[in-house]
Amino acid sequence: MDFLFEGLNENQKKAVLHKDGPLLVLAGAGAGKTRAISHRVAYLVNQGIEPEKILAITFTNKAAAEMRERISALLRKLSFSLGNQQPFVSTFHSLGVSMLRKSGSKIGISKNFSIFDQSDSLSLIKEAIKEFNLDEKQFQPSRVQGIISRYKGDLITNESFRETVGSEFFPQIISRVWDRYEEELQKQKALDFDDLILKTYLLLKNSDEAREYYQELWQYILIDEYQDTNKGQYELSKILAAKHHNICIIGDIDQAIYSWRGADFKNIINFERDFPNHVSIVFEENYRSTKNILEAAAKVIERNKMRKPKNVIAIKEQGAELSLFEAMNEKEEAEFVIHTVKQLLENKSAQPSEIAILYRANFQSRVFEEEFLKHRLPYQVLGVRFYERKEVKDIFSFIRAALNPDSLVDIKRVINVPPRGLGKTSVLNFFAKKKLPAETQKKFDEFMATLSLIRSAIEKEEPSEVVKFIMQKTGYQDFLKNGDEDDKERLENLMELVSIAGRYNELPPAEGIEKMLTDASLMSDQDNLLKNQDAVRLRTVHAAKGLEFEYVFI
Repeated sequence: MDFLFEGLNENQKKAVLHKDGPLLVLAGAGAGKTRAISHRVAYLVNQGIEPEKILAITFTNKAAAEMRERISALLRKLSFSLGNQQPFVSTFHSLGVSMLRKSGSKIGISKNFSIFDQSDSLSLIKEAIKEFNLDEKQFQPSRVQGIISRYKGDLITNESFRETVGSEFFPQIISRVWDRYEEELQKQKALDFDDLILKTYLLLKNSDEAREYYQELWQYILIDEYQDTNKGQYELSKILAAKHHNICIIGDIDQAIYSWRGADFKNIINFERDFPNHVSIVFEENYRSTKNILEAAAKVIERNKMRKPKNVIAIKEQGAELSLFEAMNEKEEAEFVIHTVKQLLENKSAQPSEIAILYRANFQSRVFEEEFLKHRLPYQVLGVRFYERKEVKDIFSFIRAALNPDSLVDIKRVINVPPRGLGKTSVLNFFAKKKLPAETQKKFDEFMATLSLIRSAIEKEEPSEVVKFIMQKTGYQDFLKNGDEDDKERLENLMELVSIAGRYNELPPAEGIEKMLTDASLMSDQDNLLKNQDAVRLRTVHAAKGLEFEYVFI
């Protein structure tokens, strides 16, 4: 068992050895958090805690996968036969999906609920705004969506919001649109991204049976990046830990950058209030950055007023000096960066993928892209994600519509994909259950029969075969084959989707498809990083969090 403590410093060892009761770990960037969490889980199992009694939560699928691999490797070293006994390692949203699929019926949620992404939700909000004859310039759909999302993150439902609006005009309109939006979600048996936390919280709050089951199931809880939790995630973790109090949170107020998503770094302070008998441990050693970088960062961050002071100790040497270039304008800035990048590549000081250009907002990438193209240098912008491509979303909509015939968003998306000669008026009349011409009705009947065949395939076939079946049975594959160059590229993307679906073939048929849909819905920007592409990375600071590069331009 000695290997569990190899390479750990004293404070990391203390965190690993702390078994029962609440634990707060303040850990700066590069302080070995993932290592400590993984070793702590292995230590708990070695102490006789059943693996399935342990829940570990982090913020990206990438981080969760890495943690899962590390834990499995450590448990194998302990000669522990995992079998079906596994610690549950996931993101908050994946946790919510799992709990709602299993127990959501207790609060009226269908097991086969669809997960609507941002664009699906936005289209429903647009429809509601249009229905109430509101001016989209005054009531911007994206702004309304953001307001609803923020309230849901604070565990406020449309019903509770309605009770507080009073006679103010704008809140009244938001309330009406929100109510209509929720009606449509319910009708289509769908949840949006924020519901995955809100509804899970409501499940635990309103169902004694569910609350007792999950509190007993997960007796040891570990949560990483705690400064990035919003109110909903904070309250959800508090309920789960309320019975056994064996909760370990790891966070760093200095790394809180997601306030615009509703994250509240004060949750670390709230934890100290809600668990007054907690033990606090500080990870001060930094294994990632050079001394120069840490000293510069410390000088900046120490000016923050609300923070817990800590001395970060660099394990690495002094390192290269930081450099500052003051440009006259954005073009000169981009030219300087590209000139420096070219020098690094020509001198063989770095590979393209070891270089990152970070900026505050996405629009700032344009001038850099122009320079990269001009100089013919390889680059990758974190742009349209694979799972957000039209053709990929079309296949997913066929699957979701087959599993959930009430999902009108999905049916509307693909009812004319590929074109079936069904105009907008016909589609509206079909959904309004109005009488249609015989030929038109026949086309709709054929479409619904195709959905039925897809559902049968989902229940019997491997996920990769289901995707191929949809491409062939709907005529989508032939349609793209006979199209232009863009269509051929779309077909290549769908063949890539077949390959991705193959990763889920080892699961039972319907379960494999469900897992693939869930993973795609919860995929974050970081998870979409193309590992094999040797190119300079262009991305926002937010999208780069947790990643590492040899050379960084900010």
